[in-house]
Amino acid sequence: MLARGPPALRAAGDSPPPPAPVGDPSPMSMDTATAAPAPAVRRFDDLPGPRALPVVGNLLQIKPERLHLQMEQWCRQYGPVFKLQLGPRRAVVFGDHAVVQATLRDRPDGFRRTSRLREIVEEMGLPVGVFSATGDTWKAQRRMVMHGFDPTHVRRYFPSLQGVAQRLVGRWQKAAAAGTRIDLQADLMRYTVDTIAGLAFGAAVNTLETDDDVIQRHLDTIFPAISRRVFAPLPTWRWFPSQADRDLQRSLVAVNAAVDGFIADARARLAAEPDRREQPHNLLEAMIAAADQPGSGIDDSQVAGNVVTMLLAGEDTTANTIAWMIHLLWDNPLTLALATEEVRRVCGRTALPTLEMVEQLDYVEACCHETMRLKPVAPLMPQQALRDTTVGGVQITEGMIVFGLMRVDSVSDAHVPQAAQFDPQRWLGGEGKPGHPSQMASAAKRISMPFGAGPRICPGRYLALLEMKMAMAVLLQHFDIAQVATDDGLPPVELLSFTMTPVGLRMQLRARDPAAA
Repeated sequence: MLARGPPALRAAGDSPPPPAPVGDPSPMSMDTATAAPAPAVRRFDDLPGPRALPVVGNLLQIKPERLHLQMEQWCRQYGPVFKLQLGPRRAVVFGDHAVVQATLRDRPDGFRRTSRLREIVEEMGLPVGVFSATGDTWKAQRRMVMHGFDPTHVRRYFPSLQGVAQRLVGRWQKAAAAGTRIDLQADLMRYTVDTIAGLAFGAAVNTLETDDDVIQRHLDTIFPAISRRVFAPLPTWRWFPSQADRDLQRSLVAVNAAVDGFIADARARLAAEPDRREQPHNLLEAMIAAADQPGSGIDDSQVAGNVVTMLLAGEDTTANTIAWMIHLLWDNPLTLALATEEVRRVCGRTALPTLEMVEQLDYVEACCHETMRLKPVAPLMPQQALRDTTVGGVQITEGMIVFGLMRVDSVSDAHVPQAAQFDPQRWLGGEGKPGHPSQMASAAKRISMPFGAGPRICPGRYLALLEMKMAMAVLLQHFDIAQVATDDGLPPVELLSFTMTPVGLRMQLRARDPAAA
């Protein structure tokens, strides 16, 4: 996390469990102090798990759109480690946060993205970016991407974010005046696409004020297709492409063409104004400047891969988190009141929040972290072992898939006090007294991993938090929320389409009285 403020305090006796062994300890090693034998290492065949069929294994049981819920249920049924057979591929699923953290920190040397994911991405014709790259390619791309996402650079581009936020306010003012219900997730996807295109690429994409911009429509087809194909028992799209497969292909062509255009425009600006290489105006210019350094090992195809990655990941993950946050705030009126009070006290009635104002919104940031604890947009993390090793007392062989369940422990009272409650205060810390919020903050910060962990932690986390806080600032500054609900009045469904999306949330707003304090 990139939470500001002092590090979380840990009470005596509240230390996290030691990380599970990641390596290849001998099962016959002895504890020199007690002379007791170490626990035996379990093999794949020793593990419990749902019954598998011949050839296909558990693939026919898997529902990709709700796989995270299936795995969390199996974790409750079989315990914190169980097995799955995915056709010819063996998978071990871990729900223990310490084990999950250990595997995430053992990247890129011990684990990588699955070869299946890379195969699907490459087959679709998407250039490889830092998300799916491995080995030396990942290391070179990581340096370039981290350079572009440096907080100093992101702050420099803040006026672009202000412009997008102004368009969001205008869109919602029209909806409030007409009394119409807002398709919350769709509007927030427009907000994040416009932000990424403008702030990251210097491109004039305006989906908030026009309903016919093609970028968002095309992007929305890609993540669901990747998710479906990764878990498909058979690659039917290769033999009998459906209409959806043909539509996807057109979307991929359009997105790749748009990305090539972003890069060409950026290179033209850099050629016309060489000073931009030292003071880039957006993230893409910063990446190109880093890629063009001697010995970088980066070419334009790899730059393109990271532009696609930013478009896809920057659209879905941030938009979904904001939508979940608005839903949780509406369901918890006291927290909504506290967030509203902070925004209106810090931002006043100024036309748009400044960077300094947004950075003062500590309670709103705590709402972001608490939302990501309860509704992580990446609730499961698949990886592939690069060597024989032992994880959590289980023998993992080279090539085996390891799934980490990201919220099993973060929503468990055994690990986080009052875990089911939406309580942003737990992220603000304080006195290290029993029952004090600092105790909850310590537990939550140890266990919640919405941006991953280790060397491959999400490089865009600072930008994501900035986007979230800006969206909440303009919402609570300019409007009163009248309602957030689904059409049937039931809680929103968690749909996993690579990221976890709330289905059917609609919001109704009232514009604030200009004379209100």
